[in-house]
Amino acid sequence: MAVRFGVFVPQGWRLDLVEIQDPVEKYEAMTRVARVADEGGWESIWVYDHFHIAPRPVLETTFECWTITAALARDTGRVKLGQMVTCNGYRNPALLAKMASTVDVASHGRLYVGLGAGWYEQEWRAYGYGFPETRDRVGMLGEACEIVHRMWTEDYPEFKGRYYTIDRPINEPKGVQKPHPPLWIGGGGEKVTLRLVARWGDACNVGGGNPDTIRHKLAVLKGHCDALGRDYDEIVKSTNVMVHLIENEADAERATAQARGGMSYEEYARNAVVGTPATVRQRLQAVVDAGANYIVVYMPRVAYDQEPLRRFAREVIPSFA
Repeated sequence: MAVRFGVFVPQGWRLDLVEIQDPVEKYEAMTRVARVADEGGWESIWVYDHFHIAPRPVLETTFECWTITAALARDTGRVKLGQMVTCNGYRNPALLAKMASTVDVASHGRLYVGLGAGWYEQEWRAYGYGFPETRDRVGMLGEACEIVHRMWTEDYPEFKGRYYTIDRPINEPKGVQKPHPPLWIGGGGEKVTLRLVARWGDACNVGGGNPDTIRHKLAVLKGHCDALGRDYDEIVKSTNVMVHLIENEADAERATAQARGGMSYEEYARNAVVGTPATVRQRLQAVVDAGANYIVVYMPRVAYDQEPLRRFAREVIPSFA
């Protein structure tokens, strides 16, 4: 199976728009990146579902996830669009299914729906959602997966759970893709989350680009699939990797200075794949060998210079086709 690639667009959450002052220009910078990805090579573009930057919330731009998913669907014409991942606690799951169905139509069938339990406590509390215990957030995610599926596949779905109840809501149109928009479930919880992937997911997102973690989590997922009678091979196995393309690895410390801010080069290089296209291809091959067949890339500073995005599409992606 060919490995596919997606890329995060700069929406502000990673302080990737701070050098632009005008909010309209910030938005247009994000859109430019999406349109470059739409030119070719990249299979998808992705956004985060956050309201505040992390780890310390400050007064900086973060564009809202589903609003920009819908808008970028109309700003592009080829790439798929996804969220990595929607925080289940921020939107009622029946409403989320309705929103997703509408965006799937607006995008002419290019939507991926990412869903996870959520983790950013400060953000939850700031927006008035409280912050349930982990077992409850994961329990809510499980019920949400079933509700979303029912909303996409049944005319008059009913569900009564511990956390959510729906009573024959109408969701028309249900979307363009058949049998429904693909559901990407994020998280590596081995007892519950990966079991939810085996039951409901069309794709998972695990490992944070670490080959050993990816290999282990996918082995756990395979066990859940075997137990539930699910075809493991039909599930997309994705992971996220930060990539910083450079011209000369001998000059890596200087070349990454702007992206690093105050971070040391050593720390930065532990969290990112830094190198020439040849080095990046080698490092990503280890991720693929661990079992990932979909890599979602974050590239720093593409809001200001889109050439690394084009270069990755020309010099890295074809090696995995």
